[in-house]
Amino acid sequence: MEAKASGRNIGISRKDSVEVANFVRGKMVSKVKVMLEGVIDKKVVVPFRRYNRDRGHKRGKVAAGRYPVKTSTEFLKLLKSAESNAINKGMNADDLFISAIIANKGNGQMHHGRKRGREMKRTHLEIEVKEVNKKKKEIKTQ
Repeated sequence: MEAKASGRNIGISRKDSVEVANFVRGKMVSKVKVMLEGVIDKKVVVPFRRYNRDRGHKRGKVAAGRYPVKTSTEFLKLLKSAESNAINKGMNADDLFISAIIANKGNGQMHHGRKRGREMKRTHLEIEVKEVNKKKKEIKTQ
């Protein structure tokens, strides 16, 4: 069983969204919520592995990293929405993990002013959560 949540044309950076998506993919939802709140408080660093040109290094095992606060808040909103959808379907909130998370380029929207050739940031986000199947061992009596 799975539950989805999607956001269209969100005003966040696509490159930061790709890095945050790679940071949280495949992890438990409860753990990811704590991690994203840590990024918003600037306690947890998001490692930038693909879009890391001219990015500063951080302490520890993380090479290049940043604190994408605006992106993390939007991810947190969408993650809570996906969790609510899963609970509405009858899934257990403690056993959810992120099975798929996708950040794509959104519509190009022109912006007013002197620099008319530039476009504003738009990103499509999609989060899919699934329930972990915990297998129970049956005791056979003969």
